Amino acid sequence: MKIMVGLSGGVDSAVAAYLLQQQGHEVIAGFMRNWDSLANHDLLGNPTLNDDMCSQEQDYEDAVKVAAILGIPLHRVDFIQEYWDHVFTYFLKEYERGRTPNPDLFCNKYIKFDAFKSFAQTHGVDRMAMGHYAKRIDRDGKAYLLRSADDNKDQTYFLSQINQEQLAFTLFPLADLSKSEVRSLAKKLHLNVAEKKDSTGLCFIGERHFKMFLKNYIPAQKGPIINLETNQVIGEHDGVYYYTIGQRKGLGIGGIKHIQNDRWFVVGKDVKQNILYVSQGQENTYLLSDQITLTTLNWITTLPSVNMTLTAQFQHRQQPLPVTITALSPAQATIQFPSSYKALAPGQGVVLYDGPICLGGGIIDEVFFQGNLINR
Repeated sequence: MKIMVGLSGGVDSAVAAYLLQQQGHEVIAGFMRNWDSLANHDLLGNPTLNDDMCSQEQDYEDAVKVAAILGIPLHRVDFIQEYWDHVFTYFLKEYERGRTPNPDLFCNKYIKFDAFKSFAQTHGVDRMAMGHYAKRIDRDGKAYLLRSADDNKDQTYFLSQINQEQLAFTLFPLADLSKSEVRSLAKKLHLNVAEKKDSTGLCFIGERHFKMFLKNYIPAQKGPIINLETNQVIGEHDGVYYYTIGQRKGLGIGGIKHIQNDRWFVVGKDVKQNILYVSQGQENTYLLSDQITLTTLNWITTLPSVNMTLTAQFQHRQQPLPVTITALSPAQATIQFPSSYKALAPGQGVVLYDGPICLGGGIIDEVFFQGNLINR
């Protein structure tokens, strides 16, 4: 088979390309460039210059070296406009609504597994491959997405918005390997990226001082921080958009006279009135929820049955938690928990599993506790 690997300049995709070669495939590679500070400007029209330009070029140079070592052709492609239209614009709009988005879900859906898939097909390939820690199996004419062998690195959470066609066209060569095995193999091959640090931060944008980065696009508007229990103003925030439910660091409050010295947590945001609500205590009841509604649902292979008990992940690397779908349509689901879960907020991604099979997922639209809608 002829296969195009998404070569990112990291160790995982490099080893994925090597493994495919060893299986006898004709391997070519593609490098995606999806963010350009010179093309993306802040509120004043200034380019958001920072070290991402250097890091992206370094990634490309690393990918070039990997391709040379493995003896495979490398093609470079820009998806800057597609990324802005389908991922970053969504990311900004969600924050402007006071929600908590995860752009990586839609980065995979629209860029890595859509735009790049189309690019790969123009090169006459039979399949594309990615260095994700995930597993695909085929059964009864359908492709299923499963957790990888390395539970700590498993990335099915980020793949929950891809569709059946995208999955069926994709190979995951690292499915049965651990990260330590991948690095060990890269060292034996003397790959230049064998000990390169894993990328973190926003998809294709990287690590940032998040609040400062967001201020480039959403104007800062200071407002009151209010103790939800007493309705007392106890501080001032920089803008409700920049805070997340459950956040306890960077609030700038503490040591307030006549108030016990305990941790403060963000428990609610009122975007219209520009109010940030906080409350104290690790076991904070204001952070609890026992039911959510999901929208933007995506089912990769099959639609679950009503009242089906599944497990869910609300964050990457989180321990899967039991949930039950109590009402279901192709567009919306109501999910109930056997006990209350903490710090869930609208905009968060929820990924649903039936054992090791990733069924798909959606985005939290509303959060409830004991039958009451919570304004978060």
